[in-house]
Amino acid sequence: MEILLLRFDAPLMSFGDVIVDHHNVTDRFPRLSLLTGLFGNALGYRHGDAAALERLQERIEFAACWDVEPTALVDYHTVDLGQLKMANKGWTTRGVAEHREGGPGAKLGTHIRYRHYWANGLMTVTVTLTGGAEPSVAALAAALREPARPLFLGRKTCLPAAPLLREVVDAPNVLAALQAMPRETGLRPDASRSASACWPAHLGTALPSRVVSIYDQRDWRNQVHTGRRLRREGILPNAEAL
Repeated sequence: MEILLLRFDAPLMSFGDVIVDHHNVTDRFPRLSLLTGLFGNALGYRHGDAAALERLQERIEFAACWDVEPTALVDYHTVDLGQLKMANKGWTTRGVAEHREGGPGAKLGTHIRYRHYWANGLMTVTVTLTGGAEPSVAALAAALREPARPLFLGRKTCLPAAPLLREVVDAPNVLAALQAMPRETGLRPDASRSASACWPAHLGTALPSRVVSIYDQRDWRNQVHTGRRLRREGILPNAEAL
């Protein structure tokens, strides 16, 4: 099986998660919709190409492991709702505008959010595309080498520090490919090592892990997240330790 070996090396990454308030939290691992958007961007898809994005999302299978443990970072983020383009309408996840206390100027609205990131981590991701449809794994690899547009890891401020694609490898599945890869620290030799990982629920059932429900599939036509799938999370030993 052809599998892409990716290294996520960036000062900041944010993978998204279920949001219920003004905290834009991040999952510990990449979400299926994030990888779909990342690959679609590399391939030149547009946000409105819902059918193509949904077909791509259905075919992605991946595993991921932190090689260098990241640090949680929260950004205090404000938006000036007093700008002309925002003066007539505010929005929060509770469905009402949120304002600071103060005089008339303040009540025009500075909307507050807390955006969560992973800082200074290094992650290995192994990805394949199931089925025989297009794009092929080779086509996706070519797009990641020369993307149609600049790539980012969750938010546009999360720019990679190095090319994402390391190589295309042959392995029985994405978990086996991940286990075979040596751990890296990049330019951070003194960084805290990690081996926390996620992989498809049907693989590695004998490894110390737990099965968790996640909600990371995007309905690209209606721009909402929907559906439920299972993944395993655990500590992943190197292949030579098995």
